[in-house]
Amino acid sequence: MQHLVNPAEVEFSAIRAQGPGGQNVNKVSSAIHLRFAIAASSLPEAYKERLLALRDSRITKDGVLVLKAQQSRSQEQNKEEALRRLQEIIDSVTFLPAVRRATKPTRGSQRRRLDSKSTHSALKQSRGRVTD
Repeated sequence: MQHLVNPAEVEFSAIRAQGPGGQNVNKVSSAIHLRFAIAASSLPEAYKERLLALRDSRITKDGVLVLKAQQSRSQEQNKEEALRRLQEIIDSVTFLPAVRRATKPTRGSQRRRLDSKSTHSALKQSRGRVTD
């Protein structure tokens, strides 16, 4: 189930983008900083816990997710890009991976494994130094 981000919970600030841009780059603030307070959001508690548990450098110790979008020269496109990336991060914690249950190998598979090991060992043993 996809849980959409409430735009009212997201804070945007325009900053100057890095990199090439000619004379425009020093005048126009086209890059976007997106700040999303995880604890204060309307996400379900389970999602909040999983988000805060992520070992991601973009999440501050205060529990605020900070994304910077500066791909485009358009502020609006950078805003959309930042929201899309935020949604991807939230989607990544919405599903739980299946719990892996350890199973015991069958007796036949154990036997085959040991047989192949002894066959391989015998083959290597026969590769000794040639003596006349």
